[in-house]
Amino acid sequence: MTVPIAIIGTGIAGLSAAQALHAAGHAVHLFDKSRGSGGRMSSKRSEAGALDMGAQYFTARDRRFVNVVNQWRANGFVAEWAPQLYNAHNGQLSPSPDEQVRWVGKPRMSAITRAMLGDLPVTFSCRISEVFRGEEHWHLIDSEGKSHGPFSHVVVATPAPQATTLLAAAPKLAGVVSGVKMEPTWAVALAFDIPLQTPLEGCFVRDSPIDWLARNRSKPERNESVDTWVLHATSQWSREHLDMSREEVIEHLHGAFAELIGCAMPAPAFSLAHRWLYARPAGAHEWGALSDADLGIYVCGDWCLSGRVEGAWLSGQEAARRLLEHLQ
Repeated sequence: MTVPIAIIGTGIAGLSAAQALHAAGHAVHLFDKSRGSGGRMSSKRSEAGALDMGAQYFTARDRRFVNVVNQWRANGFVAEWAPQLYNAHNGQLSPSPDEQVRWVGKPRMSAITRAMLGDLPVTFSCRISEVFRGEEHWHLIDSEGKSHGPFSHVVVATPAPQATTLLAAAPKLAGVVSGVKMEPTWAVALAFDIPLQTPLEGCFVRDSPIDWLARNRSKPERNESVDTWVLHATSQWSREHLDMSREEVIEHLHGAFAELIGCAMPAPAFSLAHRWLYARPAGAHEWGALSDADLGIYVCGDWCLSGRVEGAWLSGQEAARRLLEHLQ
């Protein structure tokens, strides 16, 4: 019987590792605390259609990732997004066109991780709380006390603060990972029955509680029946208002949006808020991935590299490469 490799987390990093290991002929089993794949690449279903509340778009610079994104586009679940971009500074809006190619999932961001997952075995709604090594193999315990295993190796592909608690069996790794700080982001969606009278489709914001805003319908194949906007608060504002109620967060960011947009803004027909506790790493690292090959435990995530979607994918590839190299 082949003992599979456990992968905790079905964001881009975990799925990237899973695909590479599967392609090399190894059995894998994925676990995720959520009901579906994606992590911060997931989309939230709502009465205004699917909303990208996490990653808004991504870029591709590394040749390996560029090749993969081109495959994704050929397979129809990724498209280029070329929004009318603006900067907002001191309350002034100014057009900010650039040459950067931006990619989004189609018809929603979560289409990417859904396609990456394919038919790989996965257990959703399963929060792994402990990872321990028996005499020969690894075992996982979930938050309800249920045991999963045996596994030959473990790949932890979660935000750093969650990874730290899963690395009790690898104290050296836990020590490194516990030093990684991640920043929160409050995200708010506002939907309007009558489209706002503005050409703006994406905006980088300064001097405001808002860091970024995007017009959802400007992305390929999005719901156009309502005019839905996604606002991301700055890390600092999110940190300072981490425990604020969702209603108050919506009210604050709606107010900041109204101040900034420079056109009449009716009350939204629909609104929702989502708190990303671990939205992005506070600093960049150049680890690629982390590993204790002798123990057989590997760690990957966007925080091991650039903090970007590309960094997450590359980190998963690196974790898989190290694991496969150790097996040779």
